[in-house]
Amino acid sequence: MGRDEVMALLKKEKEIVDELIKKYLPEKIDNNYIEWLVGKASYKHTSEILQKVLSEPIWEFLNRGGKRWRPALFFLFTEALGGDKEKVKDFAIILELLHNGSIIVDDIEDNSDIRRGKPALHKIHGVDVAINAGNFLYFLPLIAAVKKSDDFSEKTLLRLLKACIEEMIKIHLGQGADIGWHKGLVDVREIDEKQYLQMCAYKTGVLSRLAARLAVILTGGSTEMEEKLGKLGESIGVLFQIQDDILNIKPSKHWGKDFGDDITEGKITLMVIHTLKNAKKEDAERLIEILRMHTKEQKLIQEAVEIMNKYRSIDYAKQFARNMLNDVWQSVEPMLPDSEAKTKLKQFIEFVIERDI
Repeated sequence: MGRDEVMALLKKEKEIVDELIKKYLPEKIDNNYIEWLVGKASYKHTSEILQKVLSEPIWEFLNRGGKRWRPALFFLFTEALGGDKEKVKDFAIILELLHNGSIIVDDIEDNSDIRRGKPALHKIHGVDVAINAGNFLYFLPLIAAVKKSDDFSEKTLLRLLKACIEEMIKIHLGQGADIGWHKGLVDVREIDEKQYLQMCAYKTGVLSRLAARLAVILTGGSTEMEEKLGKLGESIGVLFQIQDDILNIKPSKHWGKDFGDDITEGKITLMVIHTLKNAKKEDAERLIEILRMHTKEQKLIQEAVEIMNKYRSIDYAKQFARNMLNDVWQSVEPMLPDSEAKTKLKQFIEFVIERDI
């Protein structure tokens, strides 16, 4: 699949996923919906205010776009394992809603101004509404396991919930490390590539890892298969993060975030680590100085990018991602039977590290 084919696939899957989300969170909620979701009120439900603080801001955010690539990856894993996509499709909302909840909260933590080409949710609705909406999205999609309990064994659903809990703990470990680093709680020069990759594995890798794990669990695969395909999923998330970091300082015309906001936030990326490892002392100290400024001044951001370019750190990150893809694919490729879905899965992963959006 080329770029256009992948984009067409994502568009098709997005329509499916959005309809599934509406099943679990309608754009217009009422008391009947709240009762379906959580049961009868002890006193009295108030759907009107929940419409304003939950459904409206969340759907405004969802309707901005987003690639929905994690659910698409879940479907590709399911099909590559010979599973029935129709039977498991409701569980795709877990991946999409957990992701959206995490980036709503992430934007607050990073004080980001822009998300998907528009003001971050907390800039429009306030920090209180945004935090509550983001946290709501951590828990809402798990109701799919309850509503689909007649279609799967208790053992399968327990295994699924265990996977969700494990990965959601990890995502907060990754976010915690990222926050600590860009707050300057450790000397940036002490952070090495393996620590960065572990942070990515936890922060960005967990949902793509969960996509693989859920596909294995729901198709009745073994724990060994869950572990090995989970590692592939994790690596896809790491690759996605590396490409995200590259696009942040070398954006395409399709990029929907501010140029260089990673530098504004003082984030530690693979390019930063590579530069500090290879740069002359004065260049390394200047890059650290700019990162610590948390500046939005374009001239200073561009100076930081030029330092990284001087040591070919962007090229290094790109090649690192390609090598990583080859290594991880070779380790799991024999486990998947040859099929059109397997071919699409490989092509989709290649798209992740070459994408311009």
